[in-house]
Amino acid sequence: MAQSSPLILRLAAFSINAANRAGKIIRDVWSQGELGIVDKGKNDLQTEADRSAQRCIIASLSRQFPNITIIGEEGSTNCEVPSDWLVTESDESLLQLNCPKELLSVSEKEVVVWVDPLDGTSEYTQGLLEHVTVLVGIAVGSKAVGGIIHQPYYGHASGAESLGRTLWGIKGIGVGGFTPILPPANQRIIATTRSHSNPLAEQAIEALKADKVLAVGGAGHKVMLLMEGKAHAYVFARGTTKRWDTCAPEAVLEAMGGRLTDMRGGQYEYDQNTIHENTGGVLATAKGEDHAWYIQNIPENVREALK
Repeated sequence: MAQSSPLILRLAAFSINAANRAGKIIRDVWSQGELGIVDKGKNDLQTEADRSAQRCIIASLSRQFPNITIIGEEGSTNCEVPSDWLVTESDESLLQLNCPKELLSVSEKEVVVWVDPLDGTSEYTQGLLEHVTVLVGIAVGSKAVGGIIHQPYYGHASGAESLGRTLWGIKGIGVGGFTPILPPANQRIIATTRSHSNPLAEQAIEALKADKVLAVGGAGHKVMLLMEGKAHAYVFARGTTKRWDTCAPEAVLEAMGGRLTDMRGGQYEYDQNTIHENTGGVLATAKGEDHAWYIQNIPENVREALK
C-alpha cells in the first residue's frame, strides 16, 4: 500500500478488497448449506455468514489501521480469523486519485468505520441472493464521506460464471465500479421495505402517488436501485434501520449527486458516540434536487411521528 497516499484513499482502497473477501465468505457459507441462523429479535436474523464476514472485515481493517474506530452490526466479535481471511492488499486504482483538500490530513483517530457485513440477512436465508450487500461506510467526525458496497451475488440472476461486484464512492471525488444511471423521467418509482412495514410507512408511500413501488430487501440494495436508474426514491418511514445500514449507501449516493437523510431532511451523524438507530426513518433520492419535493409531500403526521 502506498503509504504516501492520504488515509481516506488508503482506507477506501483497502476496504474494497476486504469487502470482496467478505463476499466470498458469504458465498462459501451459502454453498455449504449450514447457515447457522440465530434469531436476534423480530425480523432480525443473524447467520454464520454475518458473523464470519464481519470477523474478516474487522480483523483485516484493525491490523492495517489500528487507530480507527470500527462499529459492526454484529457487535463485538472474536477477530481471530483463518489466515486466508486476512486481507493485506489494496485496490491500487484508488490510490492514484486526487483527494479532496478537506480530507487530505485526516488522521486515524478521526475516522469511524461502520460495517454491515451482510445487509439483507432475511433475504439471504430465503434465497433472495441479489438483495444481499456488504457495506463498509467511512465517516470523518460525524459525517459519512466514503462508502463501499459489495454485491456478492451480482451476476447470479443471469447465470454469470464469476459472481460479485464492488462499488465505491467518496464525497468530493465521485464513484467507481459502476456507471450511474438516472431513473426514467415522467415517472415516480419508489423503493421500500419488503418485510418491515407498518401503517405509518404505508401512509408515506401512498401520499407520494408512485407509479410503481418496489418492495425489496436490504438498505444497500434499495440505494443501489437509485444508483442504477431503477427507482427515483427510497422511502422508509420507520426508525428500524441503523447507522451501519446507511453510512456507506449515503456516501456513495451523495458522491454521485443523490441525497440520503431522515424523513425531515436531517443528516444522520456517524461519530462513535452517536446512537445506532436511524430513528427518523430514511429518505433517499437519486437526484439530490428532488429531495425537497419528497419531504414536502410526506404527510406532516408521519414526519412528526419520526422526530
